[in-house]
Amino acid sequence: MKYPALIIDKHKLEENTRTIIRNCGAYGIEVAAVTKCYCAIPELAEAQIRGGAKMLADSRVENLKKLKDIPVEKMLIRIPMISQAAEVVEYADISLNSEIDVVRALSREAVRRGKKHKVMMMIDVGDLREGCLYEDAPALADQIIALDGIMLAGIGANYSCFGGVLADRDNLGRLLDVKDKVEKKHGIKIDYISGGNSCSYHVMEAGDTPEGVNHFRIGELILLGMDVQVNRSYEGAHRDVFTLAAEIVELKEKPSKPFGRIGVDAFGNVPEFPDRGIRKRAILALGRQDCKIDDIFPRLAGAEVIGASSDHTIVDLTDCALECRVGDILEFDVAYGALLALCTSEYVSKNII
Repeated sequence: MKYPALIIDKHKLEENTRTIIRNCGAYGIEVAAVTKCYCAIPELAEAQIRGGAKMLADSRVENLKKLKDIPVEKMLIRIPMISQAAEVVEYADISLNSEIDVVRALSREAVRRGKKHKVMMMIDVGDLREGCLYEDAPALADQIIALDGIMLAGIGANYSCFGGVLADRDNLGRLLDVKDKVEKKHGIKIDYISGGNSCSYHVMEAGDTPEGVNHFRIGELILLGMDVQVNRSYEGAHRDVFTLAAEIVELKEKPSKPFGRIGVDAFGNVPEFPDRGIRKRAILALGRQDCKIDDIFPRLAGAEVIGASSDHTIVDLTDCALECRVGDILEFDVAYGALLALCTSEYVSKNII
């Protein structure tokens, strides 16, 4: 195996997908399985299909291209660029939108191709990422519905990704209010009320999701089996679908506190380290160019990640009962930020088991 490596258990991914989709289904909620974190590796997307996913979602058109031969609906979950309108219509069945000029570009491309492109109109309920304001939504819907080649298939909102705003009964209810107004005015049926992402799952479990919310866009919860909003892993969901493996390239006893004049580190920060005496320090062939180091957690008991530069990660092994050597492989659990970077890095091999 080439290191550093991300080892991915597709069977556990399939099981996690099945568990979360089954649980959401009990509340009448359909799940779009978000593939962006693993860069839409088709073999993993197919595992999610076997786990019951009937819709795949990604933020990058480049990733949706990889999924073109998988026969389920594809959703683009980053609001489209006008410059990518042709590719969006080609590779996405439905896209999230908040700007009428973008939807007009999608309309032109859909008409040119003889296709009907579905649009999910996004409403900003406070997180201050994408979406029109609640009071502007009916007028935006009027303009979308008037366009040829476009179908207003859903109304959605984003939660917790930028401003940290959480889903609740009140702000989810605003989506339903807009839906009722638009359906009544135009005599149409809007298929999806998309109540957010993994962070909305615990709201559903608490019974605070209003009836009529019928769609979630879920990535992290399925991939990592963890809801960070409530700091809880879910029964029946695997936490170890993904394993980071990195090789020790140096192992020496050194002082814990740097000595000499201290300036800024490679990232412009002035580092501070407590003096813990002489410690056994391993250097791994893995760095911040590959990974969000704050989001990796050693599986070896007693090991502690103490820092990293672009290409090297320093791990304190002083308190480990297991004796390590240069050339040994250390394994880590990963959180969302690390997983996103590891999957994106061309320097980290991906190994599906």
